[in-house]
Amino acid sequence: MDRIDEFEPGRSVRGRKLASRAEDYWTEREGRLSMPPWLVLEAICQAGAWLVVLSTEGRHRAALASVGQAVFGPPVRPGDVVHLEGTIDSLDEEALVFHGRALVEGEVVAEAHDVICTLLEAERLESAESTALLIRMLDRRSGA
Repeated sequence: MDRIDEFEPGRSVRGRKLASRAEDYWTEREGRLSMPPWLVLEAICQAGAWLVVLSTEGRHRAALASVGQAVFGPPVRPGDVVHLEGTIDSLDEEALVFHGRALVEGEVVAEAHDVICTLLEAERLESAESTALLIRMLDRRSGA
């Protein structure tokens, strides 16, 4: 995820990722370059992980445990803007369960259901200052 466009603490997040041609992950699919579907799934999971950080004011980070179901649609091509949405199904001090999807020009390119993440204390992974800096870099709601 490159930026967060909006979020509601403990509920949902919306953001986006630019599928830049400069990235080195492109594979050929249907005779054209495309983003591997598992990377689209990773972007959905990142949206959920950042929702945890934002919902807990940087106190927790999410570690992916499992994805119940992932469904993939049309491929993501170089230059596409992938809009990411994540909605929390449940959140407590130990775990997050959410679902999300990725869209390009309004068309769903991937969906993930029953995504389970374990919550970790953020300071075990990095300093509070580092987490705050990442939030400022990603959070575009204020037009920054």
